Amino acid sequence: MSYTGPEFPPPQPERRPGRPRRAPVVVTGALVAGALLGWLAYEAVGASGNGSDAQADPTGAAAVTSAPASHSPAAHTSASPSPSADDGKGKDAGTPASGPLRGRVVVIDPGHNLGNARYTAEINRQVDIGTGHKECDTTGTATNDSYPEASFTLDLAHRLRTLLEQQGATVKLTHDTGTRPWGPCVDERARIGNEAHADAAISLHADGSAPGNRGFHVILPAAVHAGAADTRPIAAASHRLGASIAGSFVRVTGEPPANYLGGGTGLVTRGDLGGLNLSTVPKVFIECGNMRDATDAARLTSGSWRQRAAEGISEGIVAFLRES
Repeated sequence: MSYTGPEFPPPQPERRPGRPRRAPVVVTGALVAGALLGWLAYEAVGASGNGSDAQADPTGAAAVTSAPASHSPAAHTSASPSPSADDGKGKDAGTPASGPLRGRVVVIDPGHNLGNARYTAEINRQVDIGTGHKECDTTGTATNDSYPEASFTLDLAHRLRTLLEQQGATVKLTHDTGTRPWGPCVDERARIGNEAHADAAISLHADGSAPGNRGFHVILPAAVHAGAADTRPIAAASHRLGASIAGSFVRVTGEPPANYLGGGTGLVTRGDLGGLNLSTVPKVFIECGNMRDATDAARLTSGSWRQRAAEGISEGIVAFLRES
């Protein structure tokens, strides 16, 4: 997702009327720390998981910085690598199957849109994000071999939708193949989740940082209260959602927490993202890896690894909803 600009950089969580309150199962720090210990053990026995499906050891931690990585604004619209036989698209959203998440609503926001590069005037339009104004959307980033972030996020969204529907959830995407030529804008992406009264929402991305910067991170909303933005009611719940996803993502995929921000926790809090600022439901972003790093790019372009990424995210969402 990264690019130059602000689109990417605990109070009580919002509850549905009549839904019984449950105490959080674990504190965030303990959950993430446990997951990281599990990942270290996983790596110690030579877990596989790079893009070529061969065994790989993630690089060691580098210096941590507090600033978000810069993204390239250049458009990348070339064709994506051939998908695996299991492309994860599943059925269209409809009546969910029976399962533990029946009656729960999840909104998946595939970051960017392949058509954005052809609609520069539209996506450069400024929208109000509460704390200021920013671009409607961006083109996203791409690997050095021109696999676009927008292709990655949509494929991952299809896989994730299938897994969540198998658990009985009602799943809505903010956009899908052929539904719109560009966008939606970041404020509309938030509004789609709000109007669906989502129990959880997630925006899918991949970073565009410098080579050598690798690993995933989950972006949590800061407690923002400005203009149309007020994340105070959902900040704590979003934090629990993000910690749950980070814990399962590292365990299932073998992808390490980012070595260039987040202090090795895989969690980053930001108050400059319209998709989070304007949300009234628990929501997080995930940057699944760095498209500009060769090791991460090999994973992100692998269909089998994207399936594991979907599984890791799904397990985190399911765990969060079962305890909400």
